[in-house]
Amino acid sequence: MTANNRGPAERPARVSTRTLQDGVRLTVLPSGLRIITEAIPTTRSAALGIWVGVGSRDETPAMSGASHFLEHLLFKGTPKRTALQISAEIEAVGGETNAFTTKEFTCYYARVLDADLPLAVDVLVDAVADSILEPGDVETERGVILEEIAMHEDEPGDEVHDVFAEAIYGDHPLGRLISGTPESVTPMTRNQINNFYRKRYKAPEVIIAAAGNLDHAAVVRLVRKALAGTPLDTEPAEPAGPRPGDKRVRVRKPQTVVLHRDTEQAHIVLGTVGLSRYDDRRFALGVLNNVLGGGMSSRLFQEIREKRGLAYSVYSYASQYADSGLFGVYAGCAPGKAGEVLDLIRTELERVAESGITAEELVRGRGMAKGAYVLGLEDTGSRMSRLAKSELLYGDLMSVDELLTRVDAVTIADVGQVAADILAREQSLAVVGPFDEGAFPPG
Repeated sequence: MTANNRGPAERPARVSTRTLQDGVRLTVLPSGLRIITEAIPTTRSAALGIWVGVGSRDETPAMSGASHFLEHLLFKGTPKRTALQISAEIEAVGGETNAFTTKEFTCYYARVLDADLPLAVDVLVDAVADSILEPGDVETERGVILEEIAMHEDEPGDEVHDVFAEAIYGDHPLGRLISGTPESVTPMTRNQINNFYRKRYKAPEVIIAAAGNLDHAAVVRLVRKALAGTPLDTEPAEPAGPRPGDKRVRVRKPQTVVLHRDTEQAHIVLGTVGLSRYDDRRFALGVLNNVLGGGMSSRLFQEIREKRGLAYSVYSYASQYADSGLFGVYAGCAPGKAGEVLDLIRTELERVAESGITAEELVRGRGMAKGAYVLGLEDTGSRMSRLAKSELLYGDLMSVDELLTRVDAVTIADVGQVAADILAREQSLAVVGPFDEGAFPPG
């Protein structure tokens, strides 16, 4: 799966619809807004998502947290509905709505019974396309967000991952908090947020995805009706291609960052720069990640928890962006055991970087990757997310069989090569716990 940047010749002058896979259809409206659906007749539910290719990495330092702030505000009222009506209309039919912000996109979604999909389309499109952003609501949500930031600081197991990202990327947008900070959120004005909203939430950047017991043509009609007269009902434009990324993502020199917290546990992330989402080696990295710290049979779990009982939680993970990525190992342990745990992690990473993995581990790592993917598509919400992410991030939809084939094609040499590259890189360390700066000398 690679980026598929559409050229000017493909600018839609009218509604264009094509079938991508069995049951999956994509319609491009003249405005550049895309509607992608998957019909699953055996279900009695439907999931709807409005995905916008805007996230925290699109913000200036002064506007850090604007995407997340806006996510909160879009459920607060439109010319047609109050905040109560937005939530009550969906909940009255047993549905649910929510939203989330990432570094590269924002998603607003609803899950309802199949018969109530027309209502979900009308409500969700109204909220995302035509929000008022009342000044009073801005102040109310500012307080909510500041509490959310404070609550996050009370969760050191989560906070350490943000410390790690900052250790790698510094003041680059990929290193900043998605929520922003009190220093950026507090002075942010309603006009600044509204300008961000209207400048960034453009039809070519929007994908509306749905999966469940539905008819594609009917969904397109519902969306066009809901969009009529809103700021997303605009002149003809070309759909935005996948985010091209910045080829010069700034990365800091390897370092250790210790954040003092009076906690009962030490929270550690050791890692380095990983791969971008367009790097074909990401499949081999996924297998490597499973072998190292992807489950109870992984090397790190067996060595640190099962054999030695040094940590309750230990795992590895890979995060991928358009132009960069992270690979890290997390462990939560007693403060007095942190040094020993860190030594064990470093030893295991060095061992795999030098010697790779075994044939048995390759089979297990591939099986875990395939199983996680297929089992993750068991509900309409995950199927809807698959459609939207494929179109938004790649401009292409890889079939399940194609993806499984790519995973099966990973060889022991592929894993060894990516391990020798990623795991041999100089590493940064993030620690949150009852430690002073300087407690962890470079390894």
